[in-house]
Amino acid sequence: MVLIFSGMWAHSMTVQDYQDLIDRGWRRSGKYVYKPVMNQTCCPQYTIRCRPLQFQPSKSHKKVLKKMLKFLVKGEISRGNYEDEPMEPTMEDAVAGDFGLINKLDIQCDLKTFGDDLTERFESEEKQKGRSPKTEAASELIQSQAMEEKLGSGEPSRPVRAPPAPKPGKGADLSKPPCRKAKEIRKERKRLKLMQQNPAGQLEGLQAQGEPPSLFPPKANKSNQPKSLEDLIFESLPENASHKLEVRVVRSSPPSSQFKATFQESYQVYKRYQMVIHKDPPDKPTVSQFTRFLCSSPLEAENPPNGPDCGYGSFHQQYWLDGRIVAVGVIDILPSCVSSVYLYYDPDYSFLSLGVYSALREIAFTRQLHQKTAQLSYYYMGFYIHSCPKMKYKGQYRPSDLLCPETYVWVPIEQCLPSLDNSKYCRFNPDPEAVDEGRSKDPDRLQVLYKKAILPYGAYKKHQRDPAEEAVVLQYGRLVGQRCSERMLLFRN
Repeated sequence: MVLIFSGMWAHSMTVQDYQDLIDRGWRRSGKYVYKPVMNQTCCPQYTIRCRPLQFQPSKSHKKVLKKMLKFLVKGEISRGNYEDEPMEPTMEDAVAGDFGLINKLDIQCDLKTFGDDLTERFESEEKQKGRSPKTEAASELIQSQAMEEKLGSGEPSRPVRAPPAPKPGKGADLSKPPCRKAKEIRKERKRLKLMQQNPAGQLEGLQAQGEPPSLFPPKANKSNQPKSLEDLIFESLPENASHKLEVRVVRSSPPSSQFKATFQESYQVYKRYQMVIHKDPPDKPTVSQFTRFLCSSPLEAENPPNGPDCGYGSFHQQYWLDGRIVAVGVIDILPSCVSSVYLYYDPDYSFLSLGVYSALREIAFTRQLHQKTAQLSYYYMGFYIHSCPKMKYKGQYRPSDLLCPETYVWVPIEQCLPSLDNSKYCRFNPDPEAVDEGRSKDPDRLQVLYKKAILPYGAYKKHQRDPAEEAVVLQYGRLVGQRCSERMLLFRN
């Protein structure tokens, strides 16, 4: 595996500079800013962004949110393997090397193909044993439902098999009517009660032609709408809820007083996460490594009156459960987006799918910021690697777009996937004549910091005799684009 990228150390950078850079395929790890060489690396990494204003949680997302709600309300713990459960970062760890160039969301296996293989193997084995796979599968489904009911009661979960249906002549009394479900009995009682109250049999509510009278009038249109992301996340809890979850956003650079007060506790969560999840030796996740990787940032803090209340810059989104930190999402708040950097959490709470849960919280947070700052309307999830099955999960947060690696325009992911199925590296822009509009068109206007003086490159190159120096500076201009090359200072000595 050969991962190739260009990189530079950023000492200080405005949030607009970084916004323009990530819109050209750059990412940061601490103060190190890097960009994959897309047509040369073994695993092309495409910048991906979600459109939160049109986002609707999928079925698997709703499962994660409901799992969290059940845990908060009743203290229910659902353990085991979940199809929606992400795995831990591996590919982006490899990109990282020492700096941990990883993006926040956890990695999910492509379980569909794996599941199909298991199903075929299961049916084959059952046929060899002379059993019907469908009958056995139905029995397993009943077992799963029974376990779920058991969990709802607060009792420890154990496999519960439904008793086999009695065969004729083996204890079944066929003269008796079949057993009825309690729910059906309750409905029948309610129907009889309503009929007694209304002898004429004229029941309220709409009645379809040829259908029995409806006992329950249609609900208001609002209730027929699917629940929004906010409805699912911020559902009110009873006063006697088992747990309390609070999410706090604290500025990490420059460090706020709240960040300083919680630094050690946050670091201990990170250290345990690295040791348990990534198998790091105890001496690797040091305080200095944690600070360099997840606390230091080149982004300057900005608080314009028309910006978000918390301002722009780098933050830690802390998840407090019953008064202690259990997870931290590292994020950048930029003029057009919330950019996810990393997530670490207490491994004891892995059962809550905190990678998915925190991503959904960050999408909701972006929507909240958009209410005041209309331009802030995207959620950047880092890199999407289609050639790695474990890295496709980011495409499940729809609608989303991928960045064209040649013209730097955003293209809906649905239009990109057919091309990616055929080739690891793709140009997504459908216009074959389109070019990079933000490219460096006038290198002489590129700004250079040389001997404590700011010079345009046109003046700086007169002092240089090394032809290799010109190649480096021109490559920098090509990678960052014209606008950033005129605003940022390239340090040369």
